[in-house]
Amino acid sequence: MRKTVILKQLGNNTVEIRFKYDEYLIECVRSIPGRRYDFDKRVWIAPQKEMTEIKLKKYFDNSTTLIPVNFTLSVPLPQNYVDYLDQKRYSPNTKRAYTSAFKNFVRYYKGRDIASLSSEDINNYFTHIVSVEKVTPAVQKQAINAVKLYYEKVLGKPAETYLYKRPRREKKLPVILSEGEVTKILCALPNIKHRTILTVTYSAGLRLSEVINLQVKDIDSERMLIRVRGGKGKKDRYTLLSPKLLTLLKRYWHLYQPVYYLFEGQRGGKYSAKSVQNILKHAARSAGVTKHATVHTLRHSFATHLLENGTDLRYIQELLGHSSSKTTEIYTHVSKKSIGKIRSPLDNLDI
Repeated sequence: MRKTVILKQLGNNTVEIRFKYDEYLIECVRSIPGRRYDFDKRVWIAPQKEMTEIKLKKYFDNSTTLIPVNFTLSVPLPQNYVDYLDQKRYSPNTKRAYTSAFKNFVRYYKGRDIASLSSEDINNYFTHIVSVEKVTPAVQKQAINAVKLYYEKVLGKPAETYLYKRPRREKKLPVILSEGEVTKILCALPNIKHRTILTVTYSAGLRLSEVINLQVKDIDSERMLIRVRGGKGKKDRYTLLSPKLLTLLKRYWHLYQPVYYLFEGQRGGKYSAKSVQNILKHAARSAGVTKHATVHTLRHSFATHLLENGTDLRYIQELLGHSSSKTTEIYTHVSKKSIGKIRSPLDNLDI
């Protein structure tokens, strides 16, 4: 008779292991490194990192049926793929995106040598995720990039080795807050630290990752500049330090006296990205701003307001750290500078 083991993911990178009392299964679980027994719930708890198909085969034999709940058993990636991402020094977020997308590809062809898949096999996967899984264009694009990296960069095969069709690029415009809405959001923050975080984000046009990685020494009050280290693409740049922001920063520093990072958590170290997102969410709600605003919306609004106030697009590109001017040109489509001068034909009607 086959034995059944339920593996349920918990919220702290651990997995709950449940099964009917069985001495053999108890011995199997005891072979898992880092496992412990929860006497209150009467279940075993093990690190999630041990829940890969290869590792579980060492702990349980073929007579056991494993049923994962709330998660998918991890599949091992080719080591040369992981090594390539590490050697190229991709950011943690980029590596996480690539490995997640590539794991889905490896899982789809589980048991097969992916290095020797045919172009038809690879193209079939791209067709599957679009027609069967109904993934979004963004997920489809990420899958293509992850697979391309493996065959072209890691294995060194020519692009013609496989077929793929990229989704048509979506031309979505960013949400832009008016200057009045930004004012309401910033004024809705009684906490000086919270207000300073969002003020820095807006006034300097920073990405979320750039805000939380700012160091105290990056504030150059002599030159009235903020140094952004290791922005997107591992590029450093300088952006604006507003006199109003400098005044606010002095008040903030006097109260909190950060040591290394400009914004530090209660236990030291840099402030968490999730906390900044929550600050913006609650501030927008308190301010009565109904637009779907994220932390990145402040960066979009910074660029648009500069453009509307007459700043040259090339300077905006430098301040934002865009490699291509085409990326910055999107703000010409959301600026009211030109559209606002056009008179609607409705205004000519006597109604």
